[in-house]
Amino acid sequence: MRIRVLAVPNAKISKVVGWEEDPRAGRVLRVRVAAPPVEGKANLVLRDVLAAHLGVPKSRVSLEKGDGSRLKTFVVLEGDG
Repeated sequence: MRIRVLAVPNAKISKVVGWEEDPRAGRVLRVRVAAPPVEGKANLVLRDVLAAHLGVPKSRVSLEKGDGSRLKTFVVLEGDG
């Protein structure tokens, strides 16, 4: 499954805010991240927050698109294999 995410870096705490409509991308999941957007730190924390929120191992969540952007696409592998 693919999830469009709107990342908000440098937040006080990391948390999933919820779904919203974005004029550029349509329906996105807004996620606050308590990490700076430098050297991929925010992307790593964002992956961890998404995995915890979805109840899947971190290894099943990967960034597909948007490495240097606030608007990102993550791929979540489902199932046992």
